[in-house]
Amino acid sequence: MGLDSLEDLVDANDVSGMKRWLDEHPPHVIADELGRSETITSVLLFRLLDKDHALAVFEELDPVDQQKVLSGLRDKAFYELVEAMDPDDRARLLGEAPAKFTQRVLAGLSQEQRSLTARLLGYEDGTVGRIMSPAVLVLRGGLTAKQALRMVRERGENAETVYTLPVVDDSRRFQGVVSLRDLVLGDPETLVGDLANTETPTVRGSEDAEAAARLMQEANLLALTVVDSEDRVIGVLTIDDAFEVIEAADTEDVARQSATMPWTGHYMAVSVVQLARSRVVWLLLLIVAALFTVGVLGYFESSLEEMAQLALFIPLLVGTGGNTGAQAATAAVRALAVGELRTGDVLRVAFRESRVGVLLGLTLATVAFVVGWAMVALGGLEKFGIAAVVGLSLVAICTWAAVIGGTMPLLAKRVGIDPAVVSAPLVTTLVDATGLIIYFLIAKAVLGI
Repeated sequence: MGLDSLEDLVDANDVSGMKRWLDEHPPHVIADELGRSETITSVLLFRLLDKDHALAVFEELDPVDQQKVLSGLRDKAFYELVEAMDPDDRARLLGEAPAKFTQRVLAGLSQEQRSLTARLLGYEDGTVGRIMSPAVLVLRGGLTAKQALRMVRERGENAETVYTLPVVDDSRRFQGVVSLRDLVLGDPETLVGDLANTETPTVRGSEDAEAAARLMQEANLLALTVVDSEDRVIGVLTIDDAFEVIEAADTEDVARQSATMPWTGHYMAVSVVQLARSRVVWLLLLIVAALFTVGVLGYFESSLEEMAQLALFIPLLVGTGGNTGAQAATAAVRALAVGELRTGDVLRVAFRESRVGVLLGLTLATVAFVVGWAMVALGGLEKFGIAAVVGLSLVAICTWAAVIGGTMPLLAKRVGIDPAVVSAPLVTTLVDATGLIIYFLIAKAVLGI
């Protein structure tokens, strides 16, 4: 059966067909279908899954969709499911849940699982400690490889990962990491401390989760050891959790760069009202900002009346400036996200983008000069003057827009504002107004109006 046939099976209330479809598809595909379905349909489909399959599907769901499924389960199934979750997944679920839901979950957990979950919830949202797994298997540096492998076989089932293992001293202080590969292929009598890589980075639980995930990406790590203020191992951040952090951060940045507020949940399951609400606030703010552009046009109204041909090129100049600024802002936000830029680079970025803007402006001005000459129905010096104004304005506006677009995200981050918030739409609106000022001031200087 095709993927699209599940909706038909639900519409036809074909329970046996739905069960067969669920049995034939992997957890991540089923999770996507549950995420895009209404609550009552999601719960119905989830109840048709066998116990082992259900847990695998549940772990693939986003927290908001997990809440949706749990809300329709009876107490016994509810508590069995949350008890079986990994502590870090449970903490992520509760971090986005209402207080009443959180209390229900914690009340039904065993003492051990409640303690592990509470420990993670004690860290601030967005930190490594909130998403790390406390189920980490550590090895003493004085063990031999043979002894370490025996410990992995005995205790590894309850650990989050056994492929990368932290090595500690007698006080549980971090000394390095050893891979399962090295333990298996190394001399059985070699000490784990001698096999350990002591240069592997660590992070503290209070550090930013996105920064830690980016570090894993840059260093090509399968797991990142989490330590406390005294370098004692308290958990591990695995690559799958790091990918989720990066995906969430990128999704939020994309939303903010397009002037919308981020939302949670599957796009197809989010209500029309919620989608509109996520967009309308920024559109209202941008309308207010755009009024500045209207004010600029009003201020230079006399210049437009005296040389009406200037108005012909306003869309060209405004559009080009906005696009140039948006390109620079997008590049800066991306570079900040992956660690290629720091807030201290603002002057270097300004100088770099100013040169980029000049090159872009000169290239575009060459074309615009010819077009301006051809379009303006004037003769002699006036015809040349209009074309010159357009060309000079393009160089100035592109340079200004590139500098603004490249530096605003860095300045925003320095003062604690998400760089994505001040990216493309806001930069474009600002450049529109300031670009018009540049245009009319050049026109006044060149044409004497």
